[in-house]
Order: sequence, then structure tokens, then C-alpha cells
Amino acid sequence: MILKRVLFYRIALSLMFFIIFPYFAQASEKLELPSSPNPVGSGARALGMGGAFIAVADDATSASWNPGGLIQVKRPEYSVVLSSFHRIEDNAFGKYPEASGDQNVSDVNLNYASLTYPFDFLKRNMAVSLNYQHLFDFSREWDFSYSYQSSRLKTHRTEDFEREGQLYALGLAYCIQVTPKFSFGVTLNLWNDWFNDNEWHQKEYRRDQDTHIASGDVTETEYTWRDEYSFDGINANIGFLWNITDHWTVGAVLKTPFTGDLHHKSTFYSSLSQELQVSSGDAELDMPMSYGIGVAWHPTDQLTVSADIYRTEWDDFILEDADGSRTSMVSGLAESESDVDPTCQVRAGAEYLFLFPEKGYVVPLRGGVFYDPAPAEGSSDDFYGFSLGTGFAKSPYVFDIAYQYRFSWDVNEYLLPSLDFSQDVDEHTLYVSFIYHF
Repeated sequence: MILKRVLFYRIALSLMFFIIFPYFAQASEKLELPSSPNPVGSGARALGMGGAFIAVADDATSASWNPGGLIQVKRPEYSVVLSSFHRIEDNAFGKYPEASGDQNVSDVNLNYASLTYPFDFLKRNMAVSLNYQHLFDFSREWDFSYSYQSSRLKTHRTEDFEREGQLYALGLAYCIQVTPKFSFGVTLNLWNDWFNDNEWHQKEYRRDQDTHIASGDVTETEYTWRDEYSFDGINANIGFLWNITDHWTVGAVLKTPFTGDLHHKSTFYSSLSQELQVSSGDAELDMPMSYGIGVAWHPTDQLTVSADIYRTEWDDFILEDADGSRTSMVSGLAESESDVDPTCQVRAGAEYLFLFPEKGYVVPLRGGVFYDPAPAEGSSDDFYGFSLGTGFAKSPYVFDIAYQYRFSWDVNEYLLPSLDFSQDVDEHTLYVSFIYHF
């Protein structure tokens, strides 16, 4: 019964985040955010502008940023977005400095794919699109060792953690031009296994080498945990775009909260008992509401400057187990005891188009900055970043590329206060987009 309960909590606390290694879990059941958990959209063009795209939203990725902007797509188009990231986590353990050091992980994935079709109906401009969006990536690799001592034993421990998998949503979007200056859109997001495996798995390995102080005898014990998860649910992105003047545009988006089903299976093996133990179960996860507003300034046809503010209600990110117990997924504490605040992103960016009409192509130059705090117990952790982007457009093709750098220092101190833990994070991401108009 005790083992089953431990395995359940390990599953519950692992969604979207790093599972605390077994020994450290005894000290504190809290969570570290490996990458930005805040809702953002897709596309190299948008990310090249720092993610300040709510009031721009004029291509097929609008379904992920602000579906109210889909009305700006004037021709049917296919789009594909690929992304690659490399994250470096410099971990510091004051209590066990030998465990400190850099941990790295890299991955490449299909970030977005869509088919968008604009049309007229009942004297109204409309647009529909079918979209695939990669939302969360669970890739992580950790390995380190440390030593500690009790009155009877000196223990040298080796930890090895690997995780891979993803969450994605299949989106169905619709937008209507209500007036010549105002459009409204909705994207229905289906988080399920219809297009790809909406799941992830992880493996943790631990080896303890114990030296008995009295006798000098040495024994080794190995432990292996393997966890498999799947998740499904439905929510919506609801947005509008308002062209106030020829030079100013305002946009807003709401991503609705929803309760998803979390399914899991865990196995545990110890060389001490030489028995394989299996545990499985289901839980419900309350995903938080998020919403944002953006403004864009178009002083000329070649220049766009934009800024967004976006808020996520992380205090509503709650896991409810089969017994009805509710736990914050950020702090690992009971909902009534947790002190987690919402986060507010601030993003700003610009795009300038170099026109070559005699040759029929356009070359953009983009840049942006952002403040992207991560939720934490007590107060949010500060993350910052910038991005650069460019591309090439010649009908009917568009190619865009963007680089994003996200970083922070001395974050996640709340995670393991008894071990004097902190972490520096550097994340490098490359986005490539291809669009074909037909």
C-alpha cells in the first residue's frame, strides 16, 4: 500500500515537469519547470517578433495565437513549422556540491502544421483551418552522483533520468469578419491520440553503493522506475481582432480552462527484492485559464511594431486523484496550503520588410524581447529572452526562420530548500516555417 501511494504521487507530480529524483523526493515534493509552461503560439514569424503576435495574427498560425486574425489570410495555404531546441541547466546543490553541474537535452519536432481556407458566405468573409500544434515537450536527461553518510553507512548514489514524449492538440478553427474592422474567431483544441501519440514515458535508474562503517563490507542495490502516461481533453481559443485605424490594431485571446484525463502506468524494480511491482490508475487535471491582449502599430506597409501582455491562472492548475484530494501541480502541496500566483508575460517585437518589386520577392527582418516568468511556490521565477528572425517570400512560397534565447539565473530555489538548491537555465530554440499558397 505504501509503495502504491508513492508511485501514484510520482505520476501525479510528473505532468509537464521534472519528477524529483527518489532520494530528494523524501525531502520535498515540489516541482521544477524544465521549459516555459506558459501558453504561446507557433510559427517562426511570430517567434521572431518575440511572440508579440496577438494583434498581428495574419497567417495560418493565428489559430494558435488569436483565431480572430485568420480573416487576414486571403489565399488558401498549407503551412509547416519545425522546431529544434537545446537546453542547458546548471544545477547547484549546496548540501551535495558533487551533484552540481550542467545537464543538457536537445530535441527536434514538428511544431505546427495547418491547412487554411478563406471563403465568402452570405456576404461575409470567413476562414476555416485545420491545425496540428505541438504544445509541450517532455525531453530531459539527467545523470549525476553524490555521497552521504549515516551512523552506520557511507552511501555513494548514482542517478540517471531519461524522459521523452509530447502533448499536442488538433485544432479546428473558424473566423468571421463581423464588420469591415472587426473579426471574431474560435479554435477548438482536441488533446487526444487521433493524429499522434499524446503521451510520454520516462525511466529512472538509481544505484546505491553502501559501505558498512563497522565491518567495511560493501553492498550494491539497484532500483528502476518506469512510468508511462497519456492525457486527453478539450478546450478552446477564443479571440478577436479590431482594426481601430489604418495604423493601429488591437487583438485579444482567451484560452479556456478545462479538465483533462490523466492515465498512467508505473513499474518499479529493486535488485534487493528482485520483484517487479506494477501500479496503474487515473486522475483528473484542471488546466488553467489564460488570456492576453495585444496592440500593433503599422506606420507604413513595411514596418510593424507590436506588444502583448498575457496572464495564466496557475493557482488553478490542480490535480484531483480518485479519492477527491486536490493538489497544486506547481507546488506539490494541498490546494488549501499552496501559495501560487498567476504569471504575466510581457512581449514586444517588430518586423521590417525589405521589398524588391522588380524581382518579386520580400526579405523580412524581425526581432523581439520578452519577460516569461515561470510559476513557483511563494513567488514566480523570472525568465527573460530575445529573438531574431528573417526569411524569404516569393509567391506562392514563404520561408521564415527564427532564433530564440530564453534564460534565467538562480531559479527554483523553492524546490529543495533543505538542500540549498538553485538552477541557471539557458535555452536555445530554432524555428523554421514553410508556407505554400495555392
